[in-house]
Amino acid sequence: MNDIQFPESLAFLFEPARYKVAYGGRGSGKSWGMALALLIQGAEKPLRVLCAREFQKSIADSVHSLLADHIARHAALADFYTVQNTTIVGRNGTEFIFAGLRHNIASIKSIEGVDRCWVEEAQTITKGSLDVLIPTIRKEGSEIWLGFNPELAEDEVYRRFVLSAPRNAIVRKVNWDQNPFFPAVLREEMEQLKATDYDAWLNVWQGNPRQVLEGAIYAGEIRQATDEGRICRVEHDPWVPVFTAWDLGWSDMTSIWFWQKIGFDIRAIDFYQMRMEGLDHYVGVLERRGYQYERHFLPHDANQGQLSAAGKTIAAQLRSRNMPVTVLPQLPVAAGISAARALFPRIWFDEQKCADGLNSLRRYRYDVDQQTGQFSKKPLHDDASHGADAFRQLAVAINDPRPKPPQKTVPRPQFVGAASGWMGA
Repeated sequence: MNDIQFPESLAFLFEPARYKVAYGGRGSGKSWGMALALLIQGAEKPLRVLCAREFQKSIADSVHSLLADHIARHAALADFYTVQNTTIVGRNGTEFIFAGLRHNIASIKSIEGVDRCWVEEAQTITKGSLDVLIPTIRKEGSEIWLGFNPELAEDEVYRRFVLSAPRNAIVRKVNWDQNPFFPAVLREEMEQLKATDYDAWLNVWQGNPRQVLEGAIYAGEIRQATDEGRICRVEHDPWVPVFTAWDLGWSDMTSIWFWQKIGFDIRAIDFYQMRMEGLDHYVGVLERRGYQYERHFLPHDANQGQLSAAGKTIAAQLRSRNMPVTVLPQLPVAAGISAARALFPRIWFDEQKCADGLNSLRRYRYDVDQQTGQFSKKPLHDDASHGADAFRQLAVAINDPRPKPPQKTVPRPQFVGAASGWMGA
């Protein structure tokens, strides 16, 4: 392997540490260097390497092709590794496996014997995924590698590993000017962006986090909540009932907000989301939380077939368990967003338990019109939209969290001619 050139800025990847974090702007060679370093280390001794990312629908979404390109480029690696359709194996038993965390977080728990876990595009990883992944990588001497281009300073991986780096972590900011192989074509793109949009240049090429994402729907509301200290530690009051608001999905997320109403204030005390789980899973989550629930608010499609069993709708299944349920009416998305914006000044968020829900609200943004290149009035449908949709349900329900009793009809008086009745007396 002596003929392989490696950038000095990433030499720390060969030092022992529980966490190795490389973050920065585009063109720094972070992914390129991590892939090559893992291949070299896997050739030196048998390793089981888990290559993970938050979203991976197929092997094409993984770093499989990047590793394969390195192997094809270097004769020593090509002689040592065999590239298969979904794995890469070495002659000494080294194995590279690939997985998406968000879709397979439950199965990730069962993976044993991982020596290295490389998380690519780690800026998208949620607190829930990290909380499951980290204790899974538990072999003696195992390491977790994180590579990412920062987006928001509030993103979980940036907060946890850059702003408050663990003592057993090596954290390096790596940019294009530290990459000896930086291509001229990228330099032209970089200089063009610097001349036209300096703030975007700071994020894309210098690796500085953005203040807000472009087109973020609740950017102003989140900033105000942060400035006013309403994203903090919010205690659950055991004497006050808890309400939930849901957004339903199967291949998409099912998201649930938990809140209490105390005086004028709304306390968002918890949040949960998962995909590809049956209704029993979510009922179990509610039970394990141990809250005293007063009512569960569901979107209009709870009266349809999603997650249904034996012909029963979700609403019917929950009611059969003696759970108090209200199915909210279908409103235009714009009306729900307006309700959410009106709610924001009243709401306090638990910073830890609602971290993934807050991440959804920060990333909820308008889609871009493909014809004009401008932001449309329609929100982008992505993984951030499910937690945000559940928050819209919360906002619609919040004005009156108890179902209204039927109103009694008050009989109107009968009006009679002037010559009859008491008026004619």
